[in-house]
Parts: sequence; C-alpha cells; structure tokens
Amino acid sequence: MTSYADAGVSVAEGDRAVELMKEWVAKATRPEVVGGIGGFAGLFDASALKGYDRPLLATSADGVGTKVAIAQRMDKHDTIGFDLVGMLVDDLVVCGAEPLFLTDYIACGKVVPERIADIVKGIAMACAETGTALVGGETAEHPGLLGVDEYDIAGSTTGVVEADRLLGAERVRSGDVVIAMASSGLHSNGYSLVRKVFFDIAGWELDRDVPEFGRTLGEELLTPTRLYARPCLALVEAVEVHAMSHITGGGLAANLARVIPDAVSVRLDRSSWTPPAVFSVIGELGGIARSDLDEALNMGVGMVAVVPPTSADAAVALLARHGIEAWHLGEVADAGVFAPGGTVTFA
Repeated sequence: MTSYADAGVSVAEGDRAVELMKEWVAKATRPEVVGGIGGFAGLFDASALKGYDRPLLATSADGVGTKVAIAQRMDKHDTIGFDLVGMLVDDLVVCGAEPLFLTDYIACGKVVPERIADIVKGIAMACAETGTALVGGETAEHPGLLGVDEYDIAGSTTGVVEADRLLGAERVRSGDVVIAMASSGLHSNGYSLVRKVFFDIAGWELDRDVPEFGRTLGEELLTPTRLYARPCLALVEAVEVHAMSHITGGGLAANLARVIPDAVSVRLDRSSWTPPAVFSVIGELGGIARSDLDEALNMGVGMVAVVPPTSADAAVALLARHGIEAWHLGEVADAGVFAPGGTVTFA
C-alpha cells in the first residue's frame, strides 16, 4: 500500500516543526491576541479598536522574492523572516497605520523541522521588533514541485490608522521637504538582477571576501531588510508628516511618485548621499547604467518621509535617536518647476 509519506509528505515532520517554532511565536504577540497557534485561524480581539473614532484597516501581502535562493545556498534561514516582515509591515506604515498582526505561508519541497523553525524564528523576532503579533501561518510540503532544499515564503499583515490621520498624496504641498532613511543594503528587491550579475556574469561564489563590503558576498547579500515601523510611527507621533514611501521594487523615484499629487513635482539631490558599495559593485560588474540601477534597487534609501519644512530638522534628529541615518533628500515644488506634476526627478 502507498502512504502519504511515500508521496513525499510527512505529517509527523510537520507536527515537529510546529513544536519547534512555538517558542519563537510566543515572543511575537500582543495583548489583543486570543489563543495561540494550532487552530484553524488566528484570533485578534477587535474591541481594541473601540478607542478609534473612525478606524481604517490597512492590509498588505508580499513575499521575499528570489532572495530566498541566497538563504538556501548559504543554508542560513533565521534572517529571511526579517525580509518578509519588512516587506509587509513597512507597506502599512507609509499610510500611518500601526501594524497589528501577521500571518505567514511557507511552501517547501520537504519539511525539515529545524529549517522551518529557523524561518519562523526570524519572522517572529522581526514581528516582536515591530510590535506585530504573529497569529498564525501555514507550512505546505510540495514534493515534485519544489526540490527538497527549496522553499518560498509569503505573508499578509493587517494594521489600523485613524481616518483623519491617514497619510498620503492629498497632504503633500509645494515647499515640503523629502527626508531619506538609509537602507541596510539591498533589502529584498532586485535579486534576480543581483544574482545574474554576481553569479552568471562575474562568476563569484558566496564565500568570496569582498574588500568593498568588508565581508563575504553571501553575508552582504543576506543582510536583513531594515525595519522602519517603530521609528516611523514615532515620527508621525512627534512631528507633522504628510506622506511616506517604502522604497521597494521599482526604486526610489517610482515609489516616491506613488505618494506625489499631480499639483506638485519633486527634485531629489543625488549629491546628498553616497549609495553603499554593493550598488556600485553591481553596476560595475554588470555594466549597468545608473538609471537602470535606480529602477531596480533602492540605492541606499529604504524609506522616505515627506514633511513640511518646519518638521524637517526635527524628523532627522528623531530618526537618528532611533538608530536610523536620515538626511534632507529633496524638495517639493509646484508642478512644472522641476518637472511635470506627479513626477520625481534627480538633480
């Protein structure tokens, strides 16, 4: 007789993975969480929202992309969860929403309990850092579809913001200042290009020491995404903020343009920062023009805030106290002064 295990799926190993991850999930909670993991759905006490006049729920779904291939090649799986949480939670924060809870999904070719527990450990640690409850998830074994050492991760998150405190393009005005927040490196975007340059074109190995990085290639590429949620929420509480933009796929200009109204345009000052070495090395090895790098990578800016000029210096100082390097990146002017309305250009 043929069993489920004969088909490549081990229920017992799945159960053991759940037991191993429980310790970490317990660290990623909030008072509103009802029950624990193991049920069919995560529960969150929505009566906590009664203190809002008009609560708006914000939601986001995302994954990590091909950065998981680096984790798999290095056999290091306890940091990739930071990338997942960063991609999810910081998309909520740009509208001013406080993240409440998150669920994850891990698809793998074979459940290796220790590996799954490491992945969830990273997710849980990042949730704890951002104040987000990890209320549930799913691990699915896909033999024949994924190799035994392959996996992919994704998730979704929900947050809340008071309606009259919602950030966005409608608040942005001529004269506003754009504040940059430094990234920790590549974050979790553009890895198809990154892998092509380093592995296919340059033929580098992950254990190669790279003087420009001060560490190995693998260590550079697996650097976790910086988490901006708590510093950005502190910023919104302390000073006037009109809009924020999470710099992910598409690069700095395209993502910032998503929160710029047609009545204004933005000019960013390239001389205000020097991108970390990894970006220039990718450009040189791949023969990639700066404009193409700008479209694929964050170039050292992971988040931006658009604030009135009276808030600019205080915003930079507050972010520094939270461990985020920040600087004046650009300015907002009436449409036509720098470029057509709703667009972002570089000076």
